[in-house]
Amino acid sequence: MTTKPTAANDKLADDLALALQAADIADGVSLPGFVSRGFRVERKADKSEVTELDRSTESAITALLRAQRPDYSVYGEEHGVVGPSNARYQWVIDPIDGTSNFVRGVPVWATLIALVEDGVPVLGVVSAPALQRRWWAARGLGALGSMANAAPRELWVSATSELRKASASITVTESWHAAGKTSHLDRLQRGVARLRNYGDFWQHMLVAEGAVDFAIDAIGLGPYDIAAITTIVTEAGGAWSNRHGAADWRSDSLVTSNDSLHNIVLQELNADR
Repeated sequence: MTTKPTAANDKLADDLALALQAADIADGVSLPGFVSRGFRVERKADKSEVTELDRSTESAITALLRAQRPDYSVYGEEHGVVGPSNARYQWVIDPIDGTSNFVRGVPVWATLIALVEDGVPVLGVVSAPALQRRWWAARGLGALGSMANAAPRELWVSATSELRKASASITVTESWHAAGKTSHLDRLQRGVARLRNYGDFWQHMLVAEGAVDFAIDAIGLGPYDIAAITTIVTEAGGAWSNRHGAADWRSDSLVTSNDSLHNIVLQELNADR
């Protein structure tokens, strides 16, 4: 995808380059700890797991971003908001998305870095060093992904337009059952060609790559779980929303898909039963 150069695009490209630099720093903190298994695990107030590496990774990212963009604020999962409270630009960070995988030694975890301008996500970086994978995008600049030492390639969602032919990733958790959606998810699962539960960021990046046609995440997400994903999926030609159909990155749920399937999936999720 090519875009006519503008001052705004140049600025956004510079911010994206900085976000990629921050992802390099994050990988340098998180991956050695994951490999060595030398970390403590605690429980937060919501009973979710957290490690000292979650906190140190976020601190390392924040130090770089605040030094390079002092007028921007940072909103991280572990340390909250740092910097000016009225900033037009805000970095939104999940230092380790998939902490439970990280703790168990499963390599499916990633650092998520987004930039939000006037409340709208405009760039996203998802870096999964244990998988040797990374995905990134900025508004109007397209979406790219890289694998190991291979050159980056442009991302584009699939063209599948029928549920019965779709490959899906659905994260079925107690939160969906509590929302009264068991029958809806069961119908969706039975109606697709292939079903897996890749979970967390991974399923949404597979949507952006065109490997999966739609993904339904758990209910109970935070803004830092969603913000970076939205720009990547959008720039890859896809669609995203919460489970009700609102494109709100501050929601507690996330559905991503190619553009053809999004409304169909939402209709199935919200149909009267």
